[in-house]
Amino acid sequence: MTPEELRAASDRVIPDVVAGGLRVLFCGINPGLMSAATGHHFARPGNRFWPVLHRSGFTPRQLKPSEQEELLSYGLGITNVVARASARADEVSAEEFVEGGRLLTEKVERLGPTWLAVVGVTAYRTAFDDKKARIGPQERTIGGARVWVLPNPSGLNAHWSLETMAEEYGRLRAAAEDVTGG
Repeated sequence: MTPEELRAASDRVIPDVVAGGLRVLFCGINPGLMSAATGHHFARPGNRFWPVLHRSGFTPRQLKPSEQEELLSYGLGITNVVARASARADEVSAEEFVEGGRLLTEKVERLGPTWLAVVGVTAYRTAFDDKKARIGPQERTIGGARVWVLPNPSGLNAHWSLETMAEEYGRLRAAAEDVTGG
């Protein structure tokens, strides 16, 4: 992928991978330029989403971004708080996050997943005006869906190793498998 192709992907929107009644709807912050250029979520090679999803037990093998549609067969999906692509998440305004939170709420109410998993605590705090949110399950529910905030799998998030991130995602997986809703 050339730098020109990546720049041309700025502001593109990539389709969600969703269906009604998912076990977990993962929600990224917003697509990066590599995702927008390829049309696949979490496509940048340094992004740890796909390895973490596998290591935490959500998928039986590590999927490639191009295999994202397979998630539906596991009761999983992907969307974003803000649909438009950018080079960095800090290029998204607070207003876009708030509007994204409103649109995400409508989407969750329509699709009815059991869990909404937002990957990025700062984006969650801004989108839902919850300054005290921490990684883990939240008190908030949206349209019947429980909410869990997960660490952002970006390679830039050095606070979380692959192993500790997989442990946290694994906690959500265990809750999602609990028939009582976790």
